[in-house]
Amino acid sequence: MRRRNYSVHTRRNYLNRLQHFLTWLPVPVESAAPAHIKHFIDILLDKGRGPQTVNGHLIVIRSFYRYLKDYEGFKIDNPVISGLSLRLPKPLPRYLQDNEVYGFFGVITRLRDLAMFMLMLRCGLRVEEVSNLTLDVVDSRRSQVMVRNGKGAKDRLVYLNDDVAEALAGYLQIRPQTDERRIFLVEKGIYRVSLYRSGAYRSGRSITLRRAVSM
Repeated sequence: MRRRNYSVHTRRNYLNRLQHFLTWLPVPVESAAPAHIKHFIDILLDKGRGPQTVNGHLIVIRSFYRYLKDYEGFKIDNPVISGLSLRLPKPLPRYLQDNEVYGFFGVITRLRDLAMFMLMLRCGLRVEEVSNLTLDVVDSRRSQVMVRNGKGAKDRLVYLNDDVAEALAGYLQIRPQTDERRIFLVEKGIYRVSLYRSGAYRSGRSITLRRAVSM
């Protein structure tokens, strides 16, 4: 996974899911069969896991056995056979209505929070991308920001609308002087801590907010 340059979050999630399966597996790794995978799927469903989460576990298990066979030389069959993945629902994405956007920003009073959410709404940045922004990626003269190591470990350049540039500049003017290079700060460290504790990431609000950019 390091050779493929997956993010730390992706590697941690992969290892957690693999550990979950290996801890449960009632037989040696090399003896796992499709019947065991089906049983494991039932256990995940009984715990209330959704189809997408279950399929995520199957991807991890399939990749693990592929690694054992292709890179470690184990003579084993992959127990995650074709047809085990669950069918996913395909609901239409939900977009914020204008009154919801106005109501959302109407309760934001801190310049830091305003700048952060404006970057998600107007520029389509993800939560992790916002929290990882550093001072050196902002080009105020050209009204642009370089997003480094975004989704897929790719860099991209985003341009700031006047309202985004104004919000970001307003926060940077009152931002405390510190050696921390990340833009968004809290009292104890970088903004990531408050961002995750606030529930914005878990609730999916940031995804809905980013989708509003295409309206």
